[in-house]
Amino acid sequence: MKRAVYILFVAVLALFSCSNKEQKKKVLDTPTSGVIIMSADESFAPIIEEEIDLFEFTYPKASIIPIYTSEVEVMDLLLTDSVRFAITTRDFSIEEKNLIRSKKMIPVSFCIAKDAIALIINKNNPDSMLTVKQVKDILTGKITSWKEINPKSRLKELSLTFDNKNSSTVRYALDSICKGEPLASKNIYAQGTNEKVIDYVAATPGAIGVIGASWIGNEKDSTNMSFSDKVRVVAMSRDGVATPINSYQPYQAYIALDYYPFTRHVYALNTSSRTGLVRGFSNFLASDKGQLIILKAGMMPTTQQVVIKPVKISD
Repeated sequence: MKRAVYILFVAVLALFSCSNKEQKKKVLDTPTSGVIIMSADESFAPIIEEEIDLFEFTYPKASIIPIYTSEVEVMDLLLTDSVRFAITTRDFSIEEKNLIRSKKMIPVSFCIAKDAIALIINKNNPDSMLTVKQVKDILTGKITSWKEINPKSRLKELSLTFDNKNSSTVRYALDSICKGEPLASKNIYAQGTNEKVIDYVAATPGAIGVIGASWIGNEKDSTNMSFSDKVRVVAMSRDGVATPINSYQPYQAYIALDYYPFTRHVYALNTSSRTGLVRGFSNFLASDKGQLIILKAGMMPTTQQVVIKPVKISD
């Protein structure tokens, strides 16, 4: 069930603050009952929605209200005690742990999944293989035209688009791809959400979108062996020249085996010392049921064993 938390968040908080003691007694805070508000990186909204729906179906007395926002805002909400549980793509820093401990709370974190950053292009763009160096040069503005990638390309100017400037995707691009170099100053756009990134690339022939890989799965394919038909997903190579032999798309096996170069970990962060609903939902994410949702979403589970087997397909 989709939640209109962007609009209703303030109203929900007001409702909680006005509730009386008798109302609070009716729903005890236990691992399987109560009400919590959590923050989550907007990149993982589809997966978190599925996790919450199954958890609430299994435990009808539990209610989890998510706030989907940028990674910067996710951490701000957690560190200012607006929420006690968060899903993001980085662990606590040493300074953040010290801040939390100074408030007499205990920072707890664990990795729930391994994800990937995907590059998407327009369906009609034939240049669907890039090297890591080419991507870095595109991000930093050294490459500004498709003809610099392929002299035979009919496309000219290249445009680059993210979800928003405070997202985990932008942080990954700066830290792990650009290695500290600044992003390009021209022809780079923020669309606001991952969905809008897909729509922009689908409508813009020369665009490259940088997006969380969990957003590009084909909802009609239960095997996770294909991607969205709205866009093309770029295959990446660590070598000097990208070829079909050395280039990989962000399929689960290639993420797990580290063949695909742009991967990241997803963390559950907890500042609640109580053994209540926060702890219960954390344990659920790490359980068989919680990790199966992550597997079906195209990411790699990290708390349950996964077996990868080579398969030969014959005509």
